[in-house]
Amino acid sequence: MRLERVELFLLRLPLKRPYETSGNVDTHETHVIVRTESEGAVGWGESVASELPWYSGETPGTVWLMLEEVILPRLLALDIAHPRDVTAHVAWIRENRMAKAAIEMAVWDLAAKRKGVPLSRFLGSTRDRIVCGVAIGLQASTEALLARIDEELEDGYQRVKLKIKPGQDVAIAEAVRARYPDLRFMLDANSAYALADAAVFERIDATRPMMIEQPLAHDDIVDHAALQKRIRTPICLDESIHHADDARKAIALGAARIVNIKAGRIGGLAEAVRVHDTCRAASVPVWCGGMLEMGIGRAHNVHLASLEGFSLPGDVAASKRYFATEIIGEPFEVEKDGTMRVPTGPGIGVTVLEDAIRRLALRAAELRPS
Repeated sequence: MRLERVELFLLRLPLKRPYETSGNVDTHETHVIVRTESEGAVGWGESVASELPWYSGETPGTVWLMLEEVILPRLLALDIAHPRDVTAHVAWIRENRMAKAAIEMAVWDLAAKRKGVPLSRFLGSTRDRIVCGVAIGLQASTEALLARIDEELEDGYQRVKLKIKPGQDVAIAEAVRARYPDLRFMLDANSAYALADAAVFERIDATRPMMIEQPLAHDDIVDHAALQKRIRTPICLDESIHHADDARKAIALGAARIVNIKAGRIGGLAEAVRVHDTCRAASVPVWCGGMLEMGIGRAHNVHLASLEGFSLPGDVAASKRYFATEIIGEPFEVEKDGTMRVPTGPGIGVTVLEDAIRRLALRAAELRPS
């Protein structure tokens, strides 16, 4: 398969509610959308890079630059036998995993459509539903947080993830456990703490969260292993896992009892499957994380999360929670039992609202083979 045409679109959509983490407050999401063509088929991908480089070193601007000037000119000159080959073709480029993922995932969608199969089946899944959790950002008060949890539980979510940061941590966990004795909840620190803060997590132990996600530095494995020896709550790694080899090392060191897999962050679906397989072989549970994706990225996550090893509810929540403006024709919904249907159409299985994307784009570019 040769790519005959690739288009890039820059979209900036307002969130329905601000989303606060330990590192930033998001009011909008600005993502690069990738459209690929080959022999009459069209595939779509979406970058997950944040507007500011607080979560990773990438931004929509760096993604655009890498795609337009480095990645796409080379891919357009190559024959791609399988979407996995994209990873090999761009392996010489260091870092820039979100840029790589945007085009790699578009090629997966394109290839699945050319084969006439859902992306989930192309990835090797047989499940038709996924279990859903939801992530809640930092709130103005404990009362506001509990009200949000009530709202999300009413919608059927099977797990709640709560953001924490220094000064807003133990009290949150204690208030939630006191209000909901049996709630499956987890905490996400987004690298806001150091090993010297271990006493905070020792206190949190008593509230019995499912896990604590990425409490320490974004590039650390060693200190996470030391922290895990001091607490009962399982540590889940996110930012520290860049590829399957990181997952292998983290598991071997005892730094990760659970792993959060985000295809858009680690270079695409092929690497996500490799991380999934590595964890499954070690009997380490995984779940699919979210990056406030628009409809295209959300669709890719739904298909990925249908793989057998994704045994824990992920952050693949309903579309209506995030954006008033949709770029897909069939927004994702969570049913009352906390599950979401995996689309059964070819590729990502949703109708991309191409006219809306073209109308809303702040910037656009087209590349063809030279």
